[in-house]
Amino acid sequence: MLLPVFTLKLRHKISPRMVAIGRYDGTHPCLAAATQAGKVADGANAIVLGTLGDIAPPLAIIGGNCALQGFDHEGNDLFWTVTGDNVHSLALCDFDGDGKTELLVGSEDFDIRIFKEDEIVAEMTETEIVTSLCPMYGSRFGYALSNGTVGVYDKTARYWRIKSKNHAMSIHAFDINSDGVCELITGWSNGKVDARSDRTGEVIFKDNFSSAVAGVVEGDYRMDGHVQLICCSVDGEIRGYLPGTAEMKGNLLDTSVEQDLIRELSQKKQNLLLELRNYEENTKVGPLWVWWGSAVRGSAVAGLRCGGARCGGAPLWQVFAVAELSSPLNEADGQKGIIPANTKLQTALSVSLGNDVQDAHAELSISTSNDTIIRAVLIFAEGIFVGESHVVHPSIHNLSSSICIPITPPKDVPVDLHLKVFVGYRSSTQFHVFELTRQLPRFTMYALTSPDAASEPASYVNFIIAERAQRMVTWLNQNFLLPEDNNIQSVPFQACFTSLRNGGQLYIKIKSSGEITVNTDDIDLAGDIIQSMASFFAIEDLQVEADFPVYFEELRKVLVKVDEYHSVHQKLSADMADNSNLIRSLLVRAEDARLMRDMKTMKNRYMELYDLNKDLLNGYKIRCNNHTELLGNLKAVNQAIQRAGRLRVGKPKNQVISACRDAIRSNNINTLFRIMRVGTAPS
Repeated sequence: MLLPVFTLKLRHKISPRMVAIGRYDGTHPCLAAATQAGKVADGANAIVLGTLGDIAPPLAIIGGNCALQGFDHEGNDLFWTVTGDNVHSLALCDFDGDGKTELLVGSEDFDIRIFKEDEIVAEMTETEIVTSLCPMYGSRFGYALSNGTVGVYDKTARYWRIKSKNHAMSIHAFDINSDGVCELITGWSNGKVDARSDRTGEVIFKDNFSSAVAGVVEGDYRMDGHVQLICCSVDGEIRGYLPGTAEMKGNLLDTSVEQDLIRELSQKKQNLLLELRNYEENTKVGPLWVWWGSAVRGSAVAGLRCGGARCGGAPLWQVFAVAELSSPLNEADGQKGIIPANTKLQTALSVSLGNDVQDAHAELSISTSNDTIIRAVLIFAEGIFVGESHVVHPSIHNLSSSICIPITPPKDVPVDLHLKVFVGYRSSTQFHVFELTRQLPRFTMYALTSPDAASEPASYVNFIIAERAQRMVTWLNQNFLLPEDNNIQSVPFQACFTSLRNGGQLYIKIKSSGEITVNTDDIDLAGDIIQSMASFFAIEDLQVEADFPVYFEELRKVLVKVDEYHSVHQKLSADMADNSNLIRSLLVRAEDARLMRDMKTMKNRYMELYDLNKDLLNGYKIRCNNHTELLGNLKAVNQAIQRAGRLRVGKPKNQVISACRDAIRSNNINTLFRIMRVGTAPS
């Protein structure tokens, strides 16, 4: 068992995720933690220190209200860009292996974005708010979500993940078992600290605090030449751990955990024995069956390879059967449970407009190739269902060989649907489980409609792509759910879509010259379409012309409000300073009257102080409300810059973001809107 080499207690509570270690004097390691007395600055949600890309001096990079800023040691602003939502976590990592560090940003919109200086080079969408990020080694990094998920990515591929009912308060990479590879150390809301293998997610060490973990850091805190893993709880308890010795061979778990493992293996042994008995019972079924698997909740899992079966272009699958152990099969029951060996599943995806917007949805249809019935369907998909899974279990009176399942993805991202379909007969006591995967296209929630059915949106983006016409059609077919009888076979063409979420219209016009026009009032949708095309056609740089009159008018109003809130903030600050001076004066006068035993004057002065204090409290409430409104409007401005950037790709995108920032800094609103429209500032 790995024991802490030191323990100490602070007399203050520690704010979660506000723990760091560094050398203030350049020599002695100091542990720094933020207490619950207050916060340093508004709009600073996460901070990371280090070098970024080709920027020479080390930076303190601050993530806040949809914005990222980097300052050098003199306070110079050397890095600035915007991101899609409020920042919750930051990390520096050599993501692409070029020897330079990139910035990893986790935000409220569930996205992990990778910045190469101010250019986004990759985005990964998760299922909840990204609360923590940490570099592991190379291009591998750890992450934690607000729903209790922790895991490891290698570039854009998720390596592994686990989900807990507790929340991950802090994660850190540290070689706890001295095998030369960092493990992912996680501090949890229930006080547990565990270390997981970066390769498998297996727990190799754990300890427990009496309160939630506030932070996990590392450093030579005792200055004895050995780096310790330092864990801090919110109650101020701090423990430092030395890595295990090589002789321990990575086994850092105590005996109680070993006993848990023995019990788990014993249970698996009992399950396998039950499965063996089930195998013997079911040999009566005939040579068709090949049984394997492990016992699951009182049922034995068996399987039949369905040779040559395909479903919607999906690869060959395996068919699994679940047989109740409490009901051994005899010949008659076996006949009831067996389905024909050539049974196949057909799946289809379509869109349904319904009677109104509330009824509109995408639809997954599943059917069998014969008279067998579908008893249940289990769907696992990230970001679509609460809890990431969805079970459809028709009533006994509505069983049939087909089933339709409504699906409403909340965001325009491609999603894999992992399906398990229980198939059998009405009288079956045994059901076969077909497993397959279908992918929802990125723009599933848009139905192809007639251009005559709705008016064309006034907002648009226009650009040129040098691509073959057939590739354009291929992109459209891969990213939208188009009916089989559609007439989009060649360029030029015009396609009109209706959003299943809000009924908004989307027009895509592609000419033979490669000129593309996208008409939509949704600037986020326009950005998603451009980013999708850029990824599909491997476009590095793309400049566009854009105009969103309604959105730009709303943004103009927001900018006016920002100026108003700034003015109110300055006036309230000045009033508070004046009142503070008056308080000091009244307090001195009241005390002078008390010393002179002039009780009447003293009472009057304290009454004036009481009234002034009420005015200060009211002013403080107004100031807080004003500040909240100001932050909300600043967030809208930063998001507008991000959206204008997402309408471009590569260098034009970076130029737009930088030019928009300069326009706001100089308070030149007209120039800002010109940049958003044409992509460049006037010369």
